Amino acid sequence: MAIYLFVLLIGLVAGAVSGVIGTGASIMLLPVLVFQFGPKQAVPIMAIAALMSNVGKMLAWWREVDWRAFAAYSVTGVPAAALGARTLLVLPPAAVDVALGLFFLAMIPGRRRLDALNLRLALWQLAVAGAVIGFITGIVISTGPLSVPAFTSYGLVKGAFLSTEA
Repeated sequence: MAIYLFVLLIGLVAGAVSGVIGTGASIMLLPVLVFQFGPKQAVPIMAIAALMSNVGKMLAWWREVDWRAFAAYSVTGVPAAALGARTLLVLPPAAVDVALGLFFLAMIPGRRRLDALNLRLALWQLAVAGAVIGFITGIVISTGPLSVPAFTSYGLVKGAFLSTEA
């Protein structure tokens, strides 16, 4: 019972952080879930938590959604995420553990590199980013450090960023 309370506490803190900055809940909560439930169970649990969080952000900033960016990203991202999730199911648990660890370690220099490039994305490039990030999301769930630069490079800020990325 204590571990469930601990997961709940981390989830509440992660949700608050994510609500303020638009991402980060998965990075905080997924390691706790993997430790407690294992990688194959943690990913669907985190997917449900992320879905609930994103619905809340979308409802809060409904009028700010950039529907063109949403459509471009989603039309490629959704099928790619399904393919990534399917890939996750056939991977051995040890490979998933390694992939999650490597992904989180690579995010630090990767995010800094993306910021340094100061790229501007067109709508079609956002669709390509949706496919790549969608596939990775299906496997590791926590891709906010990739989607944030994609949406901000497209030009979204504040409520438009929070709602469209959600």
